[in-house]
Amino acid sequence: MYPTDKARQLAKEQGLDLVEIAPNASPPVCKIVDYSKFKYEQKKKQKELKAKQHKVVLKEIRFGPNTDDHDFEFKLRHAENFLKEGSKVKAYVHFVGRTIVFKERGEILLLRFAQALEEVAKVDQMPKLEGKRMILMLSPKSSKK
Repeated sequence: MYPTDKARQLAKEQGLDLVEIAPNASPPVCKIVDYSKFKYEQKKKQKELKAKQHKVVLKEIRFGPNTDDHDFEFKLRHAENFLKEGSKVKAYVHFVGRTIVFKERGEILLLRFAQALEEVAKVDQMPKLEGKRMILMLSPKSSKK
């Protein structure tokens, strides 16, 4: 522990900078280092942390209340691929015009979709009507065993 003036003098003698590391500590913690090198290392640490983060990708799949079996299977395969890649899937039935009267059909379709994907996905949100859309959220099951 040194008084501030003494610490500054020591830093000046070594041709370095006095850098405050922990300002909230009691007493504040300082280090005698090259400031530009210190900033570079801080930036490098931030970059490494950012690179380790996993960004969640959301893929959307749209159905109509009268979606045929072939279309259903086609979209099911796409959803399966998205989930295997690690993306979340938002499947929704879009009701256009008077098709809103077929809410049950839309819900049955989404539940069938969730059931078909139960091996690779878990349901985050059960089918829920929001305006003219009935939405189902799926996320990939963790492959850790």
